[in-house]
Amino acid sequence: MQLGFVSAILPELSLEEVLAFAAETGYDCVELMCWPPSKAERRYAGVTHLDVTHFAAADAARVNEIVSSSGIKISSLGYYPNPLSPDREQAEKEIAHIRRLIEAAALLKLGQVNSFVGRDWTQSVDDNWPRFLEVWRPLVELADEHDVRIGIENCPMLFSHDEWPGGKNLATSPAIWRRMFSEIPSKSFGLNYDPSHMIWQHMDYLQPMIDFADRIFHVHAKDVRIDRRRLDDVGILTTPLQFHTPKLPGLGEVDWGRFFSVLSDTGYRGPVCVEVEDRAYEGSLETRKDSLRQSLRYLRNFVA
Repeated sequence: MQLGFVSAILPELSLEEVLAFAAETGYDCVELMCWPPSKAERRYAGVTHLDVTHFAAADAARVNEIVSSSGIKISSLGYYPNPLSPDREQAEKEIAHIRRLIEAAALLKLGQVNSFVGRDWTQSVDDNWPRFLEVWRPLVELADEHDVRIGIENCPMLFSHDEWPGGKNLATSPAIWRRMFSEIPSKSFGLNYDPSHMIWQHMDYLQPMIDFADRIFHVHAKDVRIDRRRLDDVGILTTPLQFHTPKLPGLGEVDWGRFFSVLSDTGYRGPVCVEVEDRAYEGSLETRKDSLRQSLRYLRNFVA
């Protein structure tokens, strides 16, 4: 396996600076954020370390030269919008950008992009399903044509009031993944798996790695702490940030020894990228860099 990090936590650094930091710190790879240049709509969004808006072969050659000289690999191109938003105009823009992401990955000979499938958070899973198929069948066909895999993160995206009650990402549970992969069976369509999202949903985070071993294309390393007393007070029907807190690996409830034991047994040999969303480390650029250094020191106990 290769240890990396998600570049969203270093928004003020350039591509070259992100890769240089990864190299000097001892990481193997980086998931590069590829949002269209614009104002961020939420925390950890709107970060552009690689602008794929008008990406061409010459751009790919330049980026590959930068990557090669750094000694750091790109694990994936990442962009996490809501392509099933009820705002159809906005959704179409996001779908078009996912297409650009796939095409850019092909030009880079990278072969991996990560995203959300999206959701109209005011409707049920069943009511969202026809539009999910309408949007994602053509996107997966495009990925197939370009020999690029799409890893869908399993984050429910229902942390804030504007995402309540359904969340803005359908792909939250094994039952839904089975339905997704049954109706879009392409081997280019899989998961970007984050165990922390299973824990705060009170779900097993180990068994899915076995059950979906052939669909786990990419992994996020993020931990989570559950405030049990707060949960007992507000219940599971409230917005989840009232009872759970994202943390660095080793500072929450993921048993990382068991996690990597199961993950390695499945045959997974791909990237595991630290995703920092721990507000205790967000005071400055240096503390955010420290969060990545600390996470790497901890995870090296499990990945040589």
